Amino acid sequence: MAPSVLDKVIIAIRAVQTHKGASRQLIVKYLKAEFDIENGPAVKKALKSDQLVQTGQSFRVKGDAPIPVPADEIVGIEDVAEGEGQEAAKGDDVAMAYIGTLDDGTEFDRGTGFRFTIGDGDVIKGWDRGIVGMKVGGRRKLVVPSKLGYGKKGSAPEIPPNATLHFDCTLERIIA
Repeated sequence: MAPSVLDKVIIAIRAVQTHKGASRQLIVKYLKAEFDIENGPAVKKALKSDQLVQTGQSFRVKGDAPIPVPADEIVGIEDVAEGEGQEAAKGDDVAMAYIGTLDDGTEFDRGTGFRFTIGDGDVIKGWDRGIVGMKVGGRRKLVVPSKLGYGKKGSAPEIPPNATLHFDCTLERIIA
């Protein structure tokens, strides 16, 4: 018996997924390249199957083991001092004090009263992820892999391409 469109969609998901799943665009591209399938309605119907799990715009096969997050997408976090009160969360406006250094200890930036909104993309992804959960007065050391920092381009002249960044951060306040 020939595999159904759903069977082929499952093959596609397993072939192209990351720890976040497989996007509809990648699934369709794989189906076209590997199976010469361009039947949009049939693919759309297959993606609604109860054999699949959709999270946002990504799909995975129900029951498959999760794929671990790659090391280059994990922020290293070490709490030095816990702080008190409310924890910073996505959407909060915060003020931070920080010192940023490279692997060799070279300082590239420092500041106090630096304000941003967590999760709005105002700062590098490593900060958006690494500041969540801090309490006012808390101090945290972050190790931000290049992919969650400035990536392949860096930020000349202070931050070279592919640099791992180290931050010593203090949450000064959550702004109401």
